[in-house]
Amino acid sequence: MPLSEEELRLLEQMERALVEEDPKFASTLRGTTLRQAARRRAILAGLVFAVGIAVLMGGAISGLWWVGIVGFVIMLGSATVGLSAVRGQTLGQQRPDVAPMAHPSGFGVIDGGRSRSRSRRTSRSRSHGTFMERVEERWRRRKERGGF
Repeated sequence: MPLSEEELRLLEQMERALVEEDPKFASTLRGTTLRQAARRRAILAGLVFAVGIAVLMGGAISGLWWVGIVGFVIMLGSATVGLSAVRGQTLGQQRPDVAPMAHPSGFGVIDGGRSRSRSRRTSRSRSHGTFMERVEERWRRRKERGGF
């Protein structure tokens, strides 16, 4: 349910009051964006992947097979973390409809408190019903036709 104009106005007043009362706390709440955190994780995963390659090659050169396995596991883990970070970063870039409205305090409200993707999802579930509603409807039709 989207926020009314009155609720949006009250929310903005509360945000301004928070910034005026405790600017340090407000700046802590702003923090880093998800895109920046994903970028940091991807860069760190790339560096750890390079370390894993070095450990793998060191194990192969020294003849210690268990060191090579450790290097491979390091590479596998860092690749998993890196790919998940890159996917999260690209998903964030593909969804401009969820960008917060600009506000002087740095805080924002997303589309009256609701994103578009959620409204599409709820409209789809309203038109087709939930899983259990569909199963119950099939069961009712089957009974009417004389089955079971």
